[in-house]
Amino acid sequence: MLTVWGEELDTEKVLTEYPRPQMVRGGYVNLNGLWDYAIGIDGMEPSQWDGKILVPFSPECELSGVGRSLLPGQYLWYHREFEHPGHGGRVLLHFGAVDQICTVYLNNVEICSHVGGYLPFECDITHALAEKNSLLVCVMDDTDTAFHSRGKQRSKRGGIWYTPQSGIWQTVWLECVPDCYIKALRITPRFDDAAVEVSADIIGSCPAHAVFGGRDYPLPAVIPVPGFEAWTPDNPKLYDFSVVCGDDRVESYFAMRKFSVQLDEKGVRRLFLNNEPLFHNGLLDQGYWSDGMYTAPGDEAMIFDIQTAKSMGFNMLRKHIKVEPLRWYYHCDRLGMLVWQDMVNGGGRYKPAVISAPLVTGLHLKDSRYRLFAREEEAGRIQYERELRQMIKHLYNCPCIAMWVPFNEGWGQFDSERICSVIRGLDSTRTVDHASGWHDQGIGDIRSLHVYFKKYVFKPDRRGRAVLLTEFGGYNYYCEGHSFGAKNFGYRRLKSLEELTEALRRLYAEQIRPAHEKGLAAAVYTQLSDVEDEVNGLVTYDRRVVKIAPEIVRDIIGI
Repeated sequence: MLTVWGEELDTEKVLTEYPRPQMVRGGYVNLNGLWDYAIGIDGMEPSQWDGKILVPFSPECELSGVGRSLLPGQYLWYHREFEHPGHGGRVLLHFGAVDQICTVYLNNVEICSHVGGYLPFECDITHALAEKNSLLVCVMDDTDTAFHSRGKQRSKRGGIWYTPQSGIWQTVWLECVPDCYIKALRITPRFDDAAVEVSADIIGSCPAHAVFGGRDYPLPAVIPVPGFEAWTPDNPKLYDFSVVCGDDRVESYFAMRKFSVQLDEKGVRRLFLNNEPLFHNGLLDQGYWSDGMYTAPGDEAMIFDIQTAKSMGFNMLRKHIKVEPLRWYYHCDRLGMLVWQDMVNGGGRYKPAVISAPLVTGLHLKDSRYRLFAREEEAGRIQYERELRQMIKHLYNCPCIAMWVPFNEGWGQFDSERICSVIRGLDSTRTVDHASGWHDQGIGDIRSLHVYFKKYVFKPDRRGRAVLLTEFGGYNYYCEGHSFGAKNFGYRRLKSLEELTEALRRLYAEQIRPAHEKGLAAAVYTQLSDVEDEVNGLVTYDRRVVKIAPEIVRDIIGI
């Protein structure tokens, strides 16, 4: 099922946009395109290649040109050649994401290895670089047979679980830097102080300074932004600035905004943006594509999803159990879309009786009981926490991210009170939904509910927390010719678009609007797009059909 962007994809120019919009520099070489690949049962470099794969699309997806699955215990090998980029200083090799475990070789030298399928990593390849270079990447993917983060991938797909994907799924690129260079930035808006705090992680001993408003500020610095325009979904104002370190220079941006949970004028606890209450009217967003699976078929495809949601009147997307490329967050920043960012789940096999206990019995189990939550393996808990820290550091600078969601519906949940303390220690500028859906541990500022099979009636939280309906709806309508298969999965089946429209209208009129008036602080409808058997999206899986006209949806959900 090709999207319109997949149909138009040029294999010579694959996702060529600069991958890191808040740290842009020259000396960039994109390595996306056709690579050699082979799948084998041992870790030995293949003596011959099975064919070509279009990087960065996973072998399981249509756009890769492969159409094969990497099974647990198998090895996926990639190979390509490239010439020396021709600049002085150092050369860094970047991978946006490789699912799940990989080792990188350059000219028969092992350069680096990485564990975790959702986060970027880089290697300094200067010492192994030659005029002509041979790059090898070896990948293993245990999917759901180990404790590693896996999202909604499952070996036996179906319903809310999707076809597993593997290997390189975000842009691969080279970057030339001086010997002394900027490795990372940390940008913190200090809204109430009319200032932005900027610091830089520097490799080498050169001092760094920021350039903003025609002035230089030695780093770290608190830079005044007098008379600033606040960032909001209706006015997504971004401020450009630069950071210079010796011969290195990067272009970046920030926004002035503040997220908090406060009491409104009626004494109701709500989500606040810039010291004003704001109802987060959102959509669940899985980030799957019919032709590229985890990988959007182009920058315009990502923009389409965000802009379609915005044109429907939604001001927030809950990025569900996936970490997107930085360009996705950049488009949310500049278009004005709030983001709730889920951490990717992992652990052992889920126990349905435990996961569904709050639905059936009303009991919320203590998440220190590792065995019940399939978190017996200490190595898995350590790996989760390591990746959580890396994700927050990786996405910290994105203005659009309003909330961190470490656990969803008890999937691999553990020690959430301590995990929330870890998150707040890393980032005190955003809110935290410690347990989206259920297995609430009675902590934090937020009470998070998922309600699908009964009418939602607002009830204040007995602990005085803000109440959020973090998943609901899921109404399914099957679009012939634009659906993944014959299955029609969702939480309420509608026979026509007219029925779907009317059902959605009644849902918001009879449940969501009255709940908002009584104190509901946010609502997340399931979902933005269809995904495989799930046909409960407002847009089809191939993005060719918007099921309900945006202006009609805007009228329905308006609060």
